[in-house]
Amino acid sequence: MEAYTLVRSKRKTLSVSLDKNGAVIVRAPLRLPLYRIEEFVEKSQPWIERRRKEMEIRIQKRRVITEKERSEGIEAAKEYIPQRVSYYASRMGVTYGRITIREQKTRWGSCSSKGNLNFNWKLMLMPQEVLDYVIVHELAHRLEMNHSAGFWKIVERELPDYKERRSLLRKYGETL
Repeated sequence: MEAYTLVRSKRKTLSVSLDKNGAVIVRAPLRLPLYRIEEFVEKSQPWIERRRKEMEIRIQKRRVITEKERSEGIEAAKEYIPQRVSYYASRMGVTYGRITIREQKTRWGSCSSKGNLNFNWKLMLMPQEVLDYVIVHELAHRLEMNHSAGFWKIVERELPDYKERRSLLRKYGETL
């Protein structure tokens, strides 16, 4: 039997997922009997193995970044990203606060409710259209602080091909 972490809550369905290390997490309704959960995990085994293999392939594809590349990338981002933000903010008619360059593990950008913007310096390792997509995405949050249909219309107005750019972000993101 596969080892797993069980999380019970007021939900109606069972689900299985893997964390970033490949550990199995099972989410289950509060009163569901343990034998039913174990049956579910057993039936999910092929999916679990497939996902682990996919994770392994992604890890193998990851690019190793030297300390020199990192420091040069951060410096380049501090200079270049604010220029692009300024360009798109004026086109979109939005304002923003502080711009911070970081190295987040799971985010490419974010926008606070105060209008402060954060960007991952690794965007500098991606094609220009991907960087611009993340910038427009974050600036669109200045008008719509959610991911509603209205939000995506704002992004699409500026970048009609945003879906392709978002796909490229995922593709390149897996290697970083």
